[in-house]
Amino acid sequence: MPVHLRAEPGDYAENVLMPGDPRRAKYIAETFFEGAKLVNDERGMLGYTGTYRGKPVSVQTSGMGCPSASIVTDELAQLGAKNLLRVGTCGGYHGDMQLGDLVIATAATAQDGTVSSLTQGTPYAPAADFHLVHAAYHAAEAAGRKTYLGPIVSSDLFYDPTEDPGALWRRLGVLAVEMEAAAIFTIAAMKGISAGCLLTVSDTIGKEEVVRISDEELKRGVDGMMELALDTLDTVN
Repeated sequence: MPVHLRAEPGDYAENVLMPGDPRRAKYIAETFFEGAKLVNDERGMLGYTGTYRGKPVSVQTSGMGCPSASIVTDELAQLGAKNLLRVGTCGGYHGDMQLGDLVIATAATAQDGTVSSLTQGTPYAPAADFHLVHAAYHAAEAAGRKTYLGPIVSSDLFYDPTEDPGALWRRLGVLAVEMEAAAIFTIAAMKGISAGCLLTVSDTIGKEEVVRISDEELKRGVDGMMELALDTLDTVN
């Protein structure tokens, strides 16, 4: 039994959604799963397993930041998970982005210390699994959902003191910033499993001021993202 996910092999499905917030994990399980069962509550890192369209699926809180996400990803792999899909929010760097838009990450630049520690300082480009990216893109296309597809950056900092932290990233074509995907992609690659990332734009960064999404808009955006995420996992399994 792992240290932080106090569960046994078989408690988690092969397909696992990974939100950062434990309350979101609980909401996902109660709203979208059938027969949801709590399988982990160690340190408040809630995890549930149920079914979606008759197939087993789990949701497990990753916590905030790459260090926490790396622990959870490693332990999910130990417990038999095969397809991990981060579902979260992000700050949008692209000038055309609107609050509530969907981002499908193809890669996640590691602006953090965790990935560098894992690779012993060797330059590395954490990338999403192609099959998950492909399935997510076509699920969004079928749903008529406006989608941004491309690279993101995973940062250690939520409150970045840099005057315009997105200036360089925008010039490099990076779509958005979040805090966990780079570690999830890296650990998944090391463990020989698949990982992807879907994000809802909760803030637009780089315009005259940072604009934050309302709770109601966020709920609508996340609900739509969750349906696409579940359709994605349903397709690849």
